[in-house]
Amino acid sequence: MSTRKWPRRLLCLSLSLPLGHAWACGPDFPLRLLDNRAQSLAELPEGSFRFEISRLGQAIAGLKPTTEATRNPDYSYDDVSSYVEQRTKAEQLGLTPPQQAVVERLRALSDVEQVATEAANLPAELRLYAVGAAAFNAGDHQRAVEAFQQLLALPADERRLRSTWAAYSLGRALFAMSAEAGSGEPAVLLDQSRQAFRQVRELSIAGFSDPLELGVASLGEEARVAYTADDWDSAIGLYATQNLQGSPVGYSSLLQLAGGLSVEPEERLRTLLKAKAVQRLVTAYLLSRVGWWDGEEPSGEKTLVKLLQASAQGNLEDADRLAAVSYQHGDYTSAKAFVDKAADTGLAWWVRAKLALRDGDKAGAAAAYANAAQAFPKDESWGGRRTPDWDYETVQPKCRVDGESAILALQRGEYLQAFDQLYRGQYNYWYDAATVAERVLTVDELKQYVDAQVPAPPPLSQQDRDNYVPLSVAANLRNLLGRRLLREGRYDEAPDYFDNPELQAKARAYGQLREDAESKWLPTSRAEAYFNASVIARRSGMQLLGYEMAPDYASLEGNYSFEPVELKVGPLVAEGEVQRQQASAAQPDVRYHYRFVATALASQAADHLPHTSQAFAAVLCRAVGYNSSLEEQSALYQRYVKEGPYVEWAWDFGHQCPEPAFDQANKRYVTQALAPVRSALRPFKTWLEVGGAVLVVAVALALISRRKRKARMAGYAAH
Repeated sequence: MSTRKWPRRLLCLSLSLPLGHAWACGPDFPLRLLDNRAQSLAELPEGSFRFEISRLGQAIAGLKPTTEATRNPDYSYDDVSSYVEQRTKAEQLGLTPPQQAVVERLRALSDVEQVATEAANLPAELRLYAVGAAAFNAGDHQRAVEAFQQLLALPADERRLRSTWAAYSLGRALFAMSAEAGSGEPAVLLDQSRQAFRQVRELSIAGFSDPLELGVASLGEEARVAYTADDWDSAIGLYATQNLQGSPVGYSSLLQLAGGLSVEPEERLRTLLKAKAVQRLVTAYLLSRVGWWDGEEPSGEKTLVKLLQASAQGNLEDADRLAAVSYQHGDYTSAKAFVDKAADTGLAWWVRAKLALRDGDKAGAAAAYANAAQAFPKDESWGGRRTPDWDYETVQPKCRVDGESAILALQRGEYLQAFDQLYRGQYNYWYDAATVAERVLTVDELKQYVDAQVPAPPPLSQQDRDNYVPLSVAANLRNLLGRRLLREGRYDEAPDYFDNPELQAKARAYGQLREDAESKWLPTSRAEAYFNASVIARRSGMQLLGYEMAPDYASLEGNYSFEPVELKVGPLVAEGEVQRQQASAAQPDVRYHYRFVATALASQAADHLPHTSQAFAAVLCRAVGYNSSLEEQSALYQRYVKEGPYVEWAWDFGHQCPEPAFDQANKRYVTQALAPVRSALRPFKTWLEVGGAVLVVAVALALISRRKRKARMAGYAAH
């Protein structure tokens, strides 16, 4: 097992107490261009061997692409029985039941004469093919050739079922005979073999039965014959066409040819590289870095690069590829020489942009990047790659070019342009786009962009959610904006940006509670609103308040994190971006920051409650269970000990917490306010009781006197 420097970016954290970071293995994560900007701009990703060889062949009109039915009978399979079963089924097509029985029985025979005897009553094409197949299997290639040639000489309407089979087998038999022939004969037999394989394709295109898709398989067989004859141009072209037709044999064969070239003697390579097809195959091989591991160049590859550069000076068709290969191997002088000859392809402009950056010409690089983005087709994809740090990247050149251009846009302070270029990469560079959206753009800049260009996609069905269908990038961006609006207190605007009704309802509830906590008249009502908001923040904080990237990593559902990269002002990072990122940092800037938000809200709820109430103790108990940090948990518990009432569940504070009884807290305001007065007057209790009795008598005498005065006044009035 190879030893490697594992990537810096993967950290696994506990979902309970944030007791620290721990290195761990986790799922694959895509490359982040903003992680190491200088490296992202300097490197030219390897191409795709599959994509490059697709440029070498030419599809054959009328020859249908392959399906799962295509197999090469000479190819090595792990499960030979599956091929035999497929061939047996194909042989039954178009036959009557009695004919099917005879053909199946003949396949089990090894004696050619016995096969000829038992096949006597079959139609001529079936009889001749059975004899030829038996002779081929017995190693009697001459008799096999004669039988197949006789079959192909039949009138066309008498050989609809076995013509392609016979021509294919004829080519294989002639090729086998060439290996057995004496001097002078092999070349003739090889040429006859190639003619037979070409006939297979002609017959398949003409509509003769070809259930095993031998028309496509014949391309690989003819290529093998050409390779044996040292006709590399033809062999490469045939394999490339077979690959274009959908056969994996074409791809694997070209890969083997290219790999073999890298270990050929130097003089032999000089001769072979005179052929244009060989130059193009080697270029595709080197550009894609097939066989590289941990960024280490295989032995002998530098020599192959130098020989290719020397041989391909006049190959203007692939000048952009040759420039790219030279750049990847650190030969920037040759890269410039080739790219100056190249047409204005996307790859050529990409190399020009990188060479301009090496010369310190950022304006020229930006212009070259813009041209490259326009020149690359939108759907061009080079497939997946691994970086030396073991990050994963799906290379879509147009998206990658936009992503690199975004680095320069950030440095120029063109933040919206940078975000737009990264966002167009969709999932490829979502982590980078999210970082810019969350930390570099202002919330108003982001909101304006989303409102103008990112309409709400249809919400996922419950079935999709149950099956873990991922959200679209558009939905992720809108969720990011909704969370950011909630964090910044813009409660009315936030809910509509969340991707499903459930989250929208929670966002509205959270916003309403935060507003109630500031506007309610009764302190207990404020406390209840603060507490309920804290519950939502703790239970649904990742979905409603979490940062898409650091420190919460809602993009990873909080299960993993990346090692933080310190952002410093430098050649590719302007002071303005640093200031924006500092201003938008989480408060507090720690993992699962929403737990601290929830704890703070619960603490504010306690501030509005009587310290002698059950609700005060219960709110602090619940806040301890939010697991924000050990320091905060300790402080909350100490507050309860110093200020709170005795409760029977205090022994398991933070774990066994009842619901706060807010409805019983109001009366505690009166008793809590009078408690100091009662305490001060307790030594004068006897005098207060006497004074109270005197007060009662005085009040009674006053009432009697008042009634007498009223009676006298009534008498005067009567008079």
